[in-house]
Amino acid sequence: MIRRLYLAGPDVFRPDAQARGRELKALCAQAGFEGLFPLDQDVPAAISEPSEQAAWIYRANIGLIERADAVLANLDFFRGPEPDSGTCFEVGYAVAKGKPVFGYIPEHGSFAQRIRARHPQAIGADGVLDLHGWSIEEFGLPLNLMLSVPAPLVVGDAGAALAQLARWRQVHDRPR
Repeated sequence: MIRRLYLAGPDVFRPDAQARGRELKALCAQAGFEGLFPLDQDVPAAISEPSEQAAWIYRANIGLIERADAVLANLDFFRGPEPDSGTCFEVGYAVAKGKPVFGYIPEHGSFAQRIRARHPQAIGADGVLDLHGWSIEEFGLPLNLMLSVPAPLVVGDAGAALAQLARWRQVHDRPR
């Protein structure tokens, strides 16, 4: 039964991250879920060394993913034409643990189309390769296949993804 959702995404880096976390958790509650937001936990004041803080945050976030029944992931582009790398790790970790992952992105289109539309400066003159001559993945999926295949992706915001997740839960979480 899916009740608790780990809220993955670059939202923790926003200037209004705490408010965004409250907003996401409220959306979860409206859809019948408990949202677990990474910033709900504070690094203990006694941990002052940045590398120790990072290790504490890593362990705390892994603990939240372990407690969660599923992951809701903001997989929009972040700081360039790819999702946040930490979010990608969290998605992979959840998949490896057998937890369902539901992602959301803001627009339709294949990965290559989305890069061309939102980050044209990353595309080479031929429109097929990037600026460094590397190929741009094009399987018709909205993100890299390692994210698109295991995680159903909703075009829209967190609310749209939660609505799809609630519908999925009705079908998959029925008592047998």
